[in-house]
Amino acid sequence: MGAGALTCLMFVVIALNAIAAAAGLALFAVAIWVAVDGYKLYPISSVSGKDDIFAAAWIAIFTGFAFFLTCIFGIFAALKRSRGFMMAYLIIMFIIFLFECASAITAATNRDYLVGNSNLVKKQMLQYYADSSTQGKQITQTWNRVMEQVECCGVDGPADWFQYNSTFKQMFGSTYIWPLSCCKRLSTFEVEDKEGCMVGKAATIFSKGCFQHIESVLSRYTWAVSWYGFSVLMLVFLTLMIAMIYYMQLE
Repeated sequence: MGAGALTCLMFVVIALNAIAAAAGLALFAVAIWVAVDGYKLYPISSVSGKDDIFAAAWIAIFTGFAFFLTCIFGIFAALKRSRGFMMAYLIIMFIIFLFECASAITAATNRDYLVGNSNLVKKQMLQYYADSSTQGKQITQTWNRVMEQVECCGVDGPADWFQYNSTFKQMFGSTYIWPLSCCKRLSTFEVEDKEGCMVGKAATIFSKGCFQHIESVLSRYTWAVSWYGFSVLMLVFLTLMIAMIYYMQLE
């Protein structure tokens, strides 16, 4: 390859690495957003032992920043026209690429397990809501917050609380049909009509289920870690291919 063509190829490698570095930083930021869990739904995935979306986010935090640093090194290696530096760059990038593949695949498959249908989430709610264990307290707090903030009740609707056996029903079934968090509230966040809610007046309770909200949040997390991760992988794959060609042309 002529000197002019090699120089052009070098600038292509530099440009792709600059774009990949920016994409890596964006992946780093998005993965932090998922790991922080602004919607506070981690207990719902944790209690099932399938919290892989969040594990994938932590991997993506590492890979995102690693892509950024390695791409900067790749720009340096391309400018130096050093076969040794380029080989080191290619090996490191390939290792990070494999880690990010694992992160993206893990997040995508775990999302389908958790929200493929509402039965798993419902089973967890019925088992752990109002339970005195550590997991039970976390699930209870999570569900209370979701039902009050989203104005929903149960997984598929209020009927979940009396159609199925549950820890809540065993403990409070003689007093309450459903948790007070299912009751509509005033602007002061106090229950609007506690007595009416307790006896099941339809106008005093939230009628929709919470599953749609939970599915939406976990899908956002999955899109952030998995599908954005896949798009970064495609860019990195192209960058690696061009960088390999550049490496083979160096003397």
